[in-house]
Amino acid sequence: MMKRKIAKVLVLPLAMALFLSFTTAHKFYVSVTNMVYAEEEDAFQITSRIFIDDLDALLAERYGIKAKLATPDEAKVADEYIEKYLRAKFLVLFNGEPAQYTFLGKRYDNDVVICYLEIPKVKLSSIKTMTVENEVLTDLFDEQKNVVHVKWKGNKKSFVLMKSNNKGMLNL
Repeated sequence: MMKRKIAKVLVLPLAMALFLSFTTAHKFYVSVTNMVYAEEEDAFQITSRIFIDDLDALLAERYGIKAKLATPDEAKVADEYIEKYLRAKFLVLFNGEPAQYTFLGKRYDNDVVICYLEIPKVKLSSIKTMTVENEVLTDLFDEQKNVVHVKWKGNKKSFVLMKSNNKGMLNL
């Protein structure tokens, strides 16, 4: 009976350590951006989903602010810096010319911040090419991937953009 107890005490931790070595958590670095052309408004409506902890780390690293996103102590300047960062790292070009977008705000959904952007007054009939450049978080995480889905007039195109390939282009 005593040998059994000793065996359990020795074998159980060894088995647990072996099991846990195969199930270590792997962190994924990914954002998802949806761009939908709303015909009735002649606008591209854009939502970008970014992990809160990654964006928080980025704001601290890049701008030196402790944003404390999604907490009661969130910095009052958080939106300002998120917008500033998005303007530097997320670009849309129509026929090679930068499109101006409006940062409408953000909200939180579990562990993700959803940023809302809009490109107003889009004359889709005059656009031949659209380029999306998304470098969000690639300056902080080498393995960051930014998935971009574009929908317009019954068409859909998706890109997986990363540090080494940060642009997707489509013909409208």
